Amino acid sequence: MNVIRPLVLSLALAIGASAGAPPAQAKPGVPADPATLAPTAEQVQSAMWATRFLTRFHYKRTPLDDTLSADLYDRYLEGLDGDKLFFLESDAQRFAAWRTTLDDAIYDGDLEPPFEIFRTYIRRVGERTAHARGLLAKGFDFSVDESIELDREDAAWAKSTAELDEQWRKRVKNDWLRLRLNGKSDEEIKKTLDRRYKSFGDRVRELDGEDVFQTFMNAYATAIEPHTGYLGPRTAENFNIQMRLSLEGIGAVLMKQDDYTTVRSVVKGGPAGRQGIVKIGDRIVGVGQGEKGPMQDVIGWRVDDVVELIRGPKGTTVALDVIPADAPEDSKPEHVKIVRDTVQLEEQAAKKSVIEAGGRKIGVIHLPTFYHDFEGNRRGDASARSSTKDVRRLIGELKQEGITGIVIDLRQNGGGSLTEATNLTGLFVDRGPVVQVRDAQGRVSVEADTDEAVAWDGPLAVLVDRSSASASEIFAAALQDYGRALIIGQTTYGKGTVQNLIDLDNFANNEKPTFGQVKLTVAQFFRVNGGSTQNRGVVPDIEWAGVIDPTQWGESSIDNALPWASITPADYSGRGDFRELVPLLVARHQQRAANDREFQYYLEDVEEGRRMRAEQTLSLNEAVRRAERERQQKRIAQRNAEREALAKAAGKAAAQADERLDDGLLSDERRAEDDEDEAERTGPDAPLDESARILADAIDLLSADTRLASKVKAFEIADAPRTLN
Repeated sequence: MNVIRPLVLSLALAIGASAGAPPAQAKPGVPADPATLAPTAEQVQSAMWATRFLTRFHYKRTPLDDTLSADLYDRYLEGLDGDKLFFLESDAQRFAAWRTTLDDAIYDGDLEPPFEIFRTYIRRVGERTAHARGLLAKGFDFSVDESIELDREDAAWAKSTAELDEQWRKRVKNDWLRLRLNGKSDEEIKKTLDRRYKSFGDRVRELDGEDVFQTFMNAYATAIEPHTGYLGPRTAENFNIQMRLSLEGIGAVLMKQDDYTTVRSVVKGGPAGRQGIVKIGDRIVGVGQGEKGPMQDVIGWRVDDVVELIRGPKGTTVALDVIPADAPEDSKPEHVKIVRDTVQLEEQAAKKSVIEAGGRKIGVIHLPTFYHDFEGNRRGDASARSSTKDVRRLIGELKQEGITGIVIDLRQNGGGSLTEATNLTGLFVDRGPVVQVRDAQGRVSVEADTDEAVAWDGPLAVLVDRSSASASEIFAAALQDYGRALIIGQTTYGKGTVQNLIDLDNFANNEKPTFGQVKLTVAQFFRVNGGSTQNRGVVPDIEWAGVIDPTQWGESSIDNALPWASITPADYSGRGDFRELVPLLVARHQQRAANDREFQYYLEDVEEGRRMRAEQTLSLNEAVRRAERERQQKRIAQRNAEREALAKAAGKAAAQADERLDDGLLSDERRAEDDEDEAERTGPDAPLDESARILADAIDLLSADTRLASKVKAFEIADAPRTLN
């Protein structure tokens, strides 16, 4: 079990801001002393600026008063210690005096309360990690019948250090047992866990005043509504990088390993990759600017501070002192120079593939996010990326490959640019409204596609899951309302709100990034049929169970999410009507899925996930855990044997195994090479394959039945050639 809370860990592992010197409060190489963490005058001003926007311009008008202060307080503590593993009851009792006064603290310019809570948190983390490391020398008795709680969200605060010690004894024992079940020796386990707990303690001590302030302001923002937030200067830059899918640097992903900033992976085609002088596992110990700039020792620095030094304008030079991965720590560093260049983050860009389904070639476009390089477009950069531009190109390539239908895969796509959702819809429909937007004053505007040209007029399906959100839902809902595409998969997330980024520095006339940005919910999306995607999501035409539990993930599972609503439909003309076609497709899908082993494997995994989520405790008895592990191994072995037998009977290569048992390691504890191999490994994707087959079924049915085709009218089906299986 990972005991590190997501909000704090995201700060501890954060990478990035614009190039420049490290923050003054986080002196590189020296772990932060909690006593030195204190709010700055700039943060006091930033809180006031943020409050002005949050209270006056948010879609859900919410005053900053005692009621909101109490919610802010609860969310702040939840973000720091949601599993009740660090703070004591006495800490919580001391903090409780501020529960309904944090609103006054912001208005009065006194941010000492949240900083004092954070200082206490850092001290408690230091105590807990020291205790955890001390337990490693004693070892554990794994024959004892005892268990650990899996969910402590509703647990009470520990009344004493002894009570916390017992909670941590079980957690360290569980960490040890997970590694032991994977064949690690006791000595290996001690070293791994000692590094793990030390690393977590170091990461928390490295959090600086900006991190504290961002955590507090995020608690305030999310207390209003879940998609409102505050971004410090470093986080704001990372957001901009994600939206434009590029940055100017050397093209390497870095991580913290002990006291070293280590190369986790090298971006293919980036400056470092092209020159081949920086490899996975190399340790960066010094950074310099230009051809002759002085070298800055960076041992012990935070990763994001090192990244700040390495990033810089395209065409400039950065010098690195590097200890190769296979060299001892005390080796003399190699001095290398790299010319910075624009690095495209290709893993987030649209990609294509082709699936043979029902004797037809079905194209697949995988779209992880709706991205748009706004800055590049403003500069008139012809190479500026956007999802619409890339998808249009991929459609052209798929046409050349002779595909007869396209599946747009939006699984795990959490959204992005509203403009891109609108433009991308326009690749598949004639001009017309795509989404309606109602602002805080009740005014309704319409985002519309104004281009009559379409890139693909043929058979189309959109594959979604519970993590498809925001812009993904706008796109899927529009194509569903127009009757242009079959929507397949699971009901989507249900995020139907609009956020604007408010750069506080612009309003304060700051020359340098100082106050950060507020992500403000300012409006709500409505489909062209008048309904909202908010809270209810987009319900697929053909639906099957998903791995994600909708009661635990999605807008409807969040306590303060905006409710569903509806407005007057937009003026639009639907193209197709799937009402007669869908029952025929469902019948074929169900018949095929019942006999499709890969799809049955998928459903078995869904059911297994539900079973595991229902468990409230986990045994710490080694015999019990080994029996459960053997059950899982037997299930996987049986599945792989069945795959091999089916493949042999069909005269094909066996499908690659798609499961790996928990190895007890955190992601940053595995060798970087293993992570890269894992990222490139592909296994069976039953939902995607089945969505392609459903689209092939639709082509078959409409090609064979002119009456049905005249009613559906969704697709232009040209000569639909079959391929030989």
